[in-house]
Amino acid sequence: MDGNEIRDLGAGANQTGVRAHNERLILSLIQRHGAMAGSDIAKRTELSAQTVSNILRKLETEGFLLRGEPQRGRVGKPSVPMALDPDGALSFGLKIGRRSSDLVVMDIAGEVLGQSQLTYRYPMPDQIFGYLETGMAALSEALTPHQRDRLCGIGIAAPLEIWSWLEPLGAPEDMAVWQGLVFEEEVARFSSLPLFTVNDATAACRAEHVHGRGRQFRDYAYFYIGSFIGGGIVMNSTVIEGAQRNAGALGSLRVSDPQGNVRSLLDMASLYLLEAAIEESGGDTAALWRQPQDWTGFAGELADWIDLAAPAIARGARAACAVIDFEAVLIDGAFPTAVRTVLAERVAAELAQLDMRGLVPPRVVEATVGFNARVMGAAAAPIHAQFFLN
Repeated sequence: MDGNEIRDLGAGANQTGVRAHNERLILSLIQRHGAMAGSDIAKRTELSAQTVSNILRKLETEGFLLRGEPQRGRVGKPSVPMALDPDGALSFGLKIGRRSSDLVVMDIAGEVLGQSQLTYRYPMPDQIFGYLETGMAALSEALTPHQRDRLCGIGIAAPLEIWSWLEPLGAPEDMAVWQGLVFEEEVARFSSLPLFTVNDATAACRAEHVHGRGRQFRDYAYFYIGSFIGGGIVMNSTVIEGAQRNAGALGSLRVSDPQGNVRSLLDMASLYLLEAAIEESGGDTAALWRQPQDWTGFAGELADWIDLAAPAIARGARAACAVIDFEAVLIDGAFPTAVRTVLAERVAAELAQLDMRGLVPPRVVEATVGFNARVMGAAAAPIHAQFFLN
C-alpha cells in the first residue's frame, strides 16, 4: 500500500476513544496485504509501536488474528507476522438475480465454505426468503460450533427495482410485490442476525476489489454482465456506493448501436438478449445459469451476442472515462471464464478503434472473481461494515 492508499484509509490516531478506527485500519491493512509484522504496520499507519502492539494483542485475543512463525535474520527481536484468522468472522451472502439466486457462507478471508443455488423463471419473495431460511440452516450444519458462534450477519445483493423490466424477462405483473417490500422485516421472521443490503453490481465490484484483480488499480470502472449489465466505480482505492447506493449504474449509459441509433447499454450488452436468441433457436436457456456452466451448445448465438455487446461496452467505457479519469476498465460477468476472456479482448480491440481525443485510454482487463462476484460481495457486506474500512 503506497502513501496515497494510506491517506485514503485515513491515518491512525493514538488518542483514547478512537481504538475502533485503528482496529479497522489494521485489519484492513492485513486483509489487503496479507500477514504483516507490527513494525511494518506501525510504519504504514503512523501509529506508535506500543499502540500497534496493544491492538494486535487485543485482536488476537478476540479471535481475529493468528500469530505466525517468528521471522529471524534481522537485528533485534524476531518479527512476528500477524494474519487474519479465517474463523474470526463469518457471514451469509444471498444474491437475488432475475433468473437465479445464490447463497453462500463465507469467512473473513474470503473463502466460500458452502454454497447452494436456486433457479427460476422469475423471483418471488416467498420463494426467495424461504430459500434463504432453509439454505442458511443447511449451510450452518456444515460449520463447526465455533464457526457458528462467529457468524456476524447476512448480506443481500439485489438489483435496484427488481420489479422493473418485466417484458424482457417474460415476468408477470405479480413481480410488483417486490415494490415496497422491507427486507429487514422478512429476514427478521427467521433470523436475528443483522442484515446488510447492497446493489448487486456494487457487491460484485466490492468482491473484485477485495478478493480479485481490482486491488491492482487505484481508479477503475467495473462492468458486470448478468441478465442485465451493471457496474461499479472505484476511486482512490475505495468502492463508491453513492448517496442512493446506485453509483456505477453503467448499464443506463446511452450508446450508439451499429445503425447509429442511441440506445441504453442495458439493451445491447445484457445476457437476456443472449437468452432470447437461444430460446428462439429452441435451445435450453436454463443452461445459461446452471452450475457448473457449459455454454458449448450456444456458440452461434454467443458469437452474435459478443458482436453486439463488445462495441457497446467499449462505447460505455469511453463515456465513463470522459467523466472520471479511470486507469482501467474491468470486465466480468455471469459467464464461463473463456467467454469473459474473449469479451474483454474484443472490448479492448473495439475501444482502440474509437475516437479518444481528449481522453487517456484506460486498460481493458479481465476481472477474476467471475460468477460468484455478486454473492461474495453480498457476504462481504456484513464483514466490511463491522470490521474493515472502505
